[in-house]
Order: sequence, then C-alpha cells, then structure tokens
Amino acid sequence: MLNKPEYTLFKNTRYALSGLIEVIRNESSFKLQLLLFFGMGTFAWLLPISPLYSAILSISLFIPLLAELANSAVERVVDLVTLEYHELAKRAKDAGAALVFVSLVMTGAIWISTLLIAFYF
Repeated sequence: MLNKPEYTLFKNTRYALSGLIEVIRNESSFKLQLLLFFGMGTFAWLLPISPLYSAILSISLFIPLLAELANSAVERVVDLVTLEYHELAKRAKDAGAALVFVSLVMTGAIWISTLLIAFYF
C-alpha cells in the first residue's frame, strides 16, 4: 500500500499528536468541546460531592471529544473523495454529526443521573 507509513511506538504517538493538533487548529466544534471539557471538568471537581462522582462526571466528558474526533475523520475522508454534493457523502457526514449529538445526550444523561444520585441518595 502506497500510503502506509512505517509504524513504531514513537511514530504512532507522533502521528496521533499530529492528528490531534490538526483537529484542534481546524475544527471549531472540537475547540468548543475542549472548552466544555475543561470548564465542566473543573466544575465537577468543585461540586460538594464524593470524589468518585466527580471522577465519573469528568471521565464522561471524554465521550463527546472522542465522538468529535471520529466525526472529523469521517468528514475528512468524505471531502477527500468528493467536494461535490452527493447523497452518500451527506449521509456519512450526517451520521458523524449524529454520533456527536448522541454522545452529548449520553454525557448529559450521565451527568443528570450522577448528580441525582450524589445529591438525593
């Protein structure tokens, strides 16, 4: 395969960090997700709840970040194939957007249920 670089632990790490930096630089949605990650993560540890509950809330904030990274990858692959409108390209991008949406709903559900348990049980 022509586009397959040699892999080692250090090269893989460099590729991963390069991809992360590229997404941070070029995706406003990911920047917003990072802002929410740090803001809500800080808020989770300032709440008067058990450290276990704070950890659950903090860890759940990774879900939308991971979904946004996957969505960005889908968008780049679709754009590589075609920049013109195509129904399948739209479906692929919509599915990536749906992934992000579901991840946010899931994270919200985790926060609501965890806070209800922490404060009322």
